[in-house]
This record gives sequence, structure tokens and C-alpha cells, in this order.
Amino acid sequence: MKGTNSSNLAGFILLGFSDQPQLETILFLVVSIIYVLTLVGNTAIILVSYLNPKLHKPMYFFLSNLSFLDLCFTTSIVPQMLWNLKGPEKTISYTGCVIQLYVALGLGSTECILLTVMAYDRFNAICRPLHYGVIMHPKLLRHLAAVAWISGFVESTVQTILIFQLPLCSHHRVDDFMCEEPALIKIACVNTTFLENELSVASVLYVVIPLGLILVSYGCIARSVLRIKSAEGRRKAFGTCGSHLLIVVLFFGTIISVYIQPKSKYTQNHSRFLTLFYTVVTPSLNPLIYTLRNKEVKWALRRLLWRDPRQEEM
Repeated sequence: MKGTNSSNLAGFILLGFSDQPQLETILFLVVSIIYVLTLVGNTAIILVSYLNPKLHKPMYFFLSNLSFLDLCFTTSIVPQMLWNLKGPEKTISYTGCVIQLYVALGLGSTECILLTVMAYDRFNAICRPLHYGVIMHPKLLRHLAAVAWISGFVESTVQTILIFQLPLCSHHRVDDFMCEEPALIKIACVNTTFLENELSVASVLYVVIPLGLILVSYGCIARSVLRIKSAEGRRKAFGTCGSHLLIVVLFFGTIISVYIQPKSKYTQNHSRFLTLFYTVVTPSLNPLIYTLRNKEVKWALRRLLWRDPRQEEM
């Protein structure tokens, strides 16, 4: 199969779920509803964290970053996906593909680091409660958030440049609903061993190591919580960490399945649905998980939606 760099400018065909046309209408409706819920839920989290002084804490600072990230992440993917699902056109321009890959990779990598930072915050809150306010001071919070965002987009810059330096096959048929790295590697017309090895190294740096650090943090947290004599105290301590841990399981579980799990017939047939889960479903679940399991957030949301003017005067 011939490959050419100049023909890349013609754009790409995103095959997506075109092999299951009966599924496309259902997916269009489901993804549209989920996207609206994602926009509303994450915007609400950002607003209550900013407007309510009681939520001006490190945990909600990082949660606001996560919500903003999820808003950007889904918006970089879902509108194009809905456009392709609603009709026969399944194309994306070359520039659009570059931008989508760059933004999605950058935000996905940032989320891996940000979830690790949030685990560090929970570790200090549970294991070092007396020094928590000193350790997690505002300047450190800003630095940790900056490290997450900058490191994520540095990795994305490297990966995107390497991917689009490859001569791609002239058919430009991407077997996915978005421009994602594993799918783009498959349509390269050269040996991609180096790039696959580089992707494995990046996966270790941005998935395996962060997940390992999160697990170590929660191991220390579990040990500290089990030392608490009060059952109510243990329940409250686990409650503050449960939401974050659930998000970690959902996000890293699907990321590992797409990027790290060895290639097989199973992964080839189901990778699109796994990608759909972590790019579309998980961002909509994050605010729901934190709202249902967090009394402070629920109270702040009720106060924001049904504000009593008499309380404002007090």
C-alpha cells in the first residue's frame, strides 16, 4: 500500500461504527444526552467550587481542574463524533485530526497526572491531618496543577509530531470514531516498531507510574484509616476518598485496556467501545460520583440553585 505525506492533507475517514449502521442512531441519541449531562454537571462543579467559600479547599481546587479538563476533553471529541454519526459523511480534515489528537492526548495525559496529584492531596489529608494546611498551601496547589497541565501537553506535543511524521497509507481509513494514536499507527505504511516502543514508554510514564503512585497512596491511607478507633471516623475517612478512587478505577481501567493490553482479536473488536467509555461516559460520571458521595458538594449545589435571599443578607 503506497503512502504519501502530501496526500495526508486530504484528511481522514473515521470508520467509527459504520460497520453497525443500526447502532449509529442509538449512539447519536445516547452520546448527545451524555454530552449535555457532562456540560451541565462539570460546569456546576466549577461554579459551586468557585462561588462557595466553604469549598475553597485543595480537594475542590483539583476537582475544578478535573471538571474543566473533562469539559475540554469531551468537547474536543463529541461534536465531530455526532456529526459523523448523523449521516453518511465520516470525514475529518487533516488539520482537524492533528488538533483532535493533540488536544485529546494532552488532556488525557494531564488527567493521569491530575488524578495522581489528587491522591497525594487525600494522602496528606488522611495521613498528615495536623500538617495538612501547611503542606497543601495555595502556592503548592497552583504548582501541582501547572505540572499536571504542562507535562500532559509536553507529552502530547512529542506524540503528535511523531505520529504525523509517518507516511500514512493513501486510503486514510481510521478504524475508530476519533483520531487516536493506536488507530493512526495502524494506517502507517512503514515499520512502526520504534513508535510502538515509544508509545509503550509513554504509557509507563503517564499510566503505569501514576497508577502505581495512586495505589501506594491509598495503601498508606487504608493503613491510617484502620488505625482510627471510631467506626464513624473510619467511615468518614473512607468516604472522602471513595469518590476519587472510583474515578481512578473507571479512567485507568479503560486507558490500560486501550493503550497497554496486548493486541488481540478481543481488543480490536472492543477498543472503540472502550475508547467511547473513557472519552464520553467517564467525564459525565465524575460530577455525578462526587455529588452523590459528597455532602459538602450537595449542600453547595442546593444553596446555589435555591438560594435564600435572607441568608445573603446575613
